[in-house]
Amino acid sequence: MSKEKDSILNPRTTTYEFLGPPGAFLISVGVPITTYALYFGCSEETGGCPPTLVPERISLALSDPAWWKGLWDTQAALLYLAWYAFCLVAWAVLPGDLVAGTTLRTGGKKLYKINAFSTFLLALGLTAGTIYRYGPESFTFFYEKFVGFITASLIMSVVQGVACYAASFRPGALLALGGNSGNPIYDFYVGRELNPFSWGSFDLKTFNELRPGLILWFLVDISMVCEQATRRGGFGQVTDSLYLITLFQGLYVADALYNESGIFTQMDITTDGFGFMLSVGDLAWVPFAYCLQARYLVFNPVELGPVLAAVVVVFNFSGYYIFRVANAEKNDFRNGTNPKNLQFMTTESGSKLLTSGWWGRSRHPNYFGDLLMSVAWSLPTGFSTPIPYFYCLYFLVLLVHRQRRDDEACEKKYGKDWKKYMQLVPYRIIPYVY
Repeated sequence: MSKEKDSILNPRTTTYEFLGPPGAFLISVGVPITTYALYFGCSEETGGCPPTLVPERISLALSDPAWWKGLWDTQAALLYLAWYAFCLVAWAVLPGDLVAGTTLRTGGKKLYKINAFSTFLLALGLTAGTIYRYGPESFTFFYEKFVGFITASLIMSVVQGVACYAASFRPGALLALGGNSGNPIYDFYVGRELNPFSWGSFDLKTFNELRPGLILWFLVDISMVCEQATRRGGFGQVTDSLYLITLFQGLYVADALYNESGIFTQMDITTDGFGFMLSVGDLAWVPFAYCLQARYLVFNPVELGPVLAAVVVVFNFSGYYIFRVANAEKNDFRNGTNPKNLQFMTTESGSKLLTSGWWGRSRHPNYFGDLLMSVAWSLPTGFSTPIPYFYCLYFLVLLVHRQRRDDEACEKKYGKDWKKYMQLVPYRIIPYVY
């Protein structure tokens, strides 16, 4: 590819997100630190949630070589590598349809093999068989070696981030429009290449988006149930709160995997490059931060009782209903069908924007459903500590930031039509509130 053609296909990024290189650096360092902090700030090992910590104890731990060595667990690292290899093999050997993604700037479309749900079922089957044959104590290793698994996942995230950044400089690479700034810190974080390590129907970005981290999140939850069952004398003694959280999060994971083709129109896939931001988010943050509530309930069991449990169930499935129906409306409309006869406006470019149904109530109703579910996943932990509610706060910040990114991209794409659309649909996420 000539330099002139390359500059046209891969224009230089002229605007920054995440507060530019300083923000990218702080997040790149901050996410691993926060992942560890969520464990050490809420665990039996350190004495509670939160533990009784004084600056002197923290300083002493950080200056002790034994503490740093304790972050590494060879067995956990090997288990994590085996899990990642299992996901790769399952992708290769399990059957799956080929689905075309959106049109790339080159004019072509990538074909993706979808079999994430089959991988999920296979993993669950093997897990259930192990627990049935050897008892719940055979599947408590995620709880016992939690820090080692965090370390292994972070190392994998860094390795992939560095490899993808280095590979993006090969001739002919299609870069992400937002990741070609020329600043190595920023481009490494946001992702310089749109689809690195992509061969045939395999694509590293979409593979990581749904398989290794998302399925592992639910397996970690199951490990927490097994740990509590081992302590309390069987699965019949596990608290209703832990069962509910595991059920809610398991259904959420299953829904995402079953509707795998829906991710091919999301910003992560169509716009963002694959760099450290997505690698650490997919591989480390999702499985080992999102399980915080389940892990907390292992050593702080909470019995909700039928009334409170029913309230939490209603809260969760109200959010799930909004999330699922809103996504179904959008996917049907994008696929050229409109079974509900929803109203829409047509832009000058010919694009169509929904203005009724859930998409007439807010511009991101699926985010509203997500937020309701995040609250339902934290309520079963009770109110003795705010730490398990970290997920709600984090998810609120994440979705508001994503909403602003979406709106900014749409404003650039649709121009004055986007202002007309915002008049028709004024609320961003929560109808009549925000």
